[in-house]
Amino acid sequence: MRKYSSMIVDGKDRSPSRSMLRAVGFKDKDFKLPQIGIASTWSMVTPCNMHINKLAEISAKSIDVNGGKSIIFNTITVSDGISMGTEGMRYSLVSREVIADSIETVVGCEGFDGLLAIGGCDKNMPACIMSMARLNRPSIFVYGGTILPGSHNSKNIDIVSVFEAVGSNANRKITNKELLNIEKKAIPGPGSCGGMYTANTMACAIEALGMSLTNSSAQVAISRNKKLDCKDSSKALMNCVKKDIKPSDIINKKSIENAITVVMALGGSTNAVLHLLAIANSAGVKLSLNDFDRIGNKTPVLADLKPSGHYSMSELVKIGGVAPLMKLLLDKKLLHGDCLTVTGKTIKQNLKKVSSYSKKQKIIMPFNKPIKKNGHLIILRGNLSPQGSVAKISGKEGDTFVGSAKVYNSEELALKDILNNKIKKGTVIVIRYEGPIGGPGMREMLSPTSAVMGKGLGKDVALITDGRFSGGSHGFVVGHIAPEAYVGGPLAIVKNGDRIEISSITKELNIILSKAEIKKRLKSWKKPKRKIINGVLSKYAKLVSQADTGAITSNYS
Repeated sequence: MRKYSSMIVDGKDRSPSRSMLRAVGFKDKDFKLPQIGIASTWSMVTPCNMHINKLAEISAKSIDVNGGKSIIFNTITVSDGISMGTEGMRYSLVSREVIADSIETVVGCEGFDGLLAIGGCDKNMPACIMSMARLNRPSIFVYGGTILPGSHNSKNIDIVSVFEAVGSNANRKITNKELLNIEKKAIPGPGSCGGMYTANTMACAIEALGMSLTNSSAQVAISRNKKLDCKDSSKALMNCVKKDIKPSDIINKKSIENAITVVMALGGSTNAVLHLLAIANSAGVKLSLNDFDRIGNKTPVLADLKPSGHYSMSELVKIGGVAPLMKLLLDKKLLHGDCLTVTGKTIKQNLKKVSSYSKKQKIIMPFNKPIKKNGHLIILRGNLSPQGSVAKISGKEGDTFVGSAKVYNSEELALKDILNNKIKKGTVIVIRYEGPIGGPGMREMLSPTSAVMGKGLGKDVALITDGRFSGGSHGFVVGHIAPEAYVGGPLAIVKNGDRIEISSITKELNIILSKAEIKKRLKSWKKPKRKIINGVLSKYAKLVSQADTGAITSNYS
């Protein structure tokens, strides 16, 4: 149980190490206990993580009474919601790599025998799992929990309601006063954004992956159940340390397929594609966009959850969470029930005593009446995305879209025109040079997609980009276009007025031009100059891969 810490604290020559640890609270007995690092993503920069220090303290106490010695340490987090639509958003996806690197660095350096990580926002959650996979020592993830919805005019609202209200206000559908009221009421307290956006999507994916306890993903941030989850997770981790159950025993091709299946059934975020590709890479598991395509073909969307649906995550919590859905999927042989989890048991064993949903609930649809017969995350290829792109099509938008391109070389320019009524029906908004390298950082396009919805153009306008989307984005949207424009991908040669066709039926994204014309334009294209970048953005731009491989900065070796 002390495979790593013994090398740090055992023996006379380790006396200096013990001396320093005594200063942070170690007693004689503690040097004989397995040391458990608790990675807290607490910060006051976002409501998603503002309560996590308290959860870390509960976890630490539980580790200490269950045979371990806890050591809490911190890592950063950033807020997508706050930085959205600004230059600051370039750091969002970059932070995933920084967080994974920082957790790996602390645990590896300090010789911890186990790792419990608590995450509560879009990028720190996959980052926690990436670091666990790299370190490959007993680990468990605890989700910080979902926020409760706000209320306006007797309707539940959340952060996406505010973004869409900006578009409605620009379209004079709501007054300045009502916009301010929505702004004040949307975020009532701690917890991650309340729809099936990226945080809740990744929490559910991590549970399906086997790296968190049953229904850890479906709990309200400020609740008795979340505190209990911290205690139970600590106990489970100590069992993993005792039995030497490691991430490599849990994370494999089958368990990642389970995660993809659950994301599809929930109507989850496009970001899950990037993050699961990155997790797979960290674990040395071969995964590609073809796997998402294959699983999406056979997995129906069953959850009527925001952003394209009606209900919030807190309402899913009330009817039993994600576990009953996983049981449904298992019964339909869409999940691999023999995958090991952090409980020391298989998925099938964990779900054995889970109760089914009430027949009165309206959030999770039956298999004979799905929201959509197959997955909503559709992998498109074609002459605009030869390496692949990710479309989020719920079915409400239709299956195909053909329109005239309106091209923008940044998100800000596109948003300005949307808000100023310069986008007409039948337009395909093209936002480029926002990819992993070109951004750099692959910004999320929640501001323009929300403005389109707020303007009432959701069914009449499409948006394509080499950037990515927030889990709160909905409408006819295609992102992650690879290769990106900045490295000479075909998106770079699109001109205003070009006809673009998006089809979820043929799974293609094409510009309607001859091969000769495309070749001619690519030959004459020149990489645009951009502002000088330095620091972490410069490092990221030099190291990062394309979106179709997860926008990763390190390869498994």
